[in-house]
Amino acid sequence: MSMMIESQSENIQNPEEILDNKPQQDSSNLIDKDNMKTDENPDNSEETSKEVKKDSTNKEDALNTVARLEQLEKEHETLKNQYVRIAADFDNFRKRQSRDQDDLKVQLICKSLSAILPIVDNFERARQQLKPESEEAQTLHRSYQGLYKQLVEVLKQQGVAPMRVLGQQFDPNLHEAVLKEPSQEEKEDIIIEELQRGYHLDGKVLRHALVKVSMGPGPNKVSQEEIEKDKVEEDISSNENLNDKN
Repeated sequence: MSMMIESQSENIQNPEEILDNKPQQDSSNLIDKDNMKTDENPDNSEETSKEVKKDSTNKEDALNTVARLEQLEKEHETLKNQYVRIAADFDNFRKRQSRDQDDLKVQLICKSLSAILPIVDNFERARQQLKPESEEAQTLHRSYQGLYKQLVEVLKQQGVAPMRVLGQQFDPNLHEAVLKEPSQEEKEDIIIEELQRGYHLDGKVLRHALVKVSMGPGPNKVSQEEIEKDKVEEDISSNENLNDKN
């Protein structure tokens, strides 16, 4: 029994030893915590560097996106201007084609109607020259005059109208002067005779009129005036001579 007591007494530590051992354990724990903190610092720095890199990458992407957007806006503006020019060119082309078609249509109509006008001229010459006397000749005359009226009516429906040139001032845009001769009645450049009738087509010249134009008073009238002037001068001179003798 005495031996048991001694063993228990050996197992029991002094209070000082307990106090001495306790701080040692705490210090070891602190060292372990410090080691853990130092172990955690490299990971935090890596994450921070990754975040910095990520932010810089995002900024670069944003700048690239803005630059790309500006480039696309410039390309859009360029394509828009090209489209506007192409649309304007196409509209001008369409209008030009329409005008060309209208001009071609008018040219074809003028060509066709111009081929008919000599027939009208022949009808008019026949009407002026022929003077039917018998009943049969008058019947024939009336029949082709009816055809002539139908032809003139068709021309009117197409917009053809004859020119009225007698007594008008000569206009090279409308008339073609074939002859010129002195005239005692008309002034210079006045049309005194129509040799071939001219025609309009909707206000445009279909065929120029062939005309004879006045040159004004002829040499006979001028010479007559000179003769009368000479007579007056002779009378004046003779009167002066009589006065001198008196």
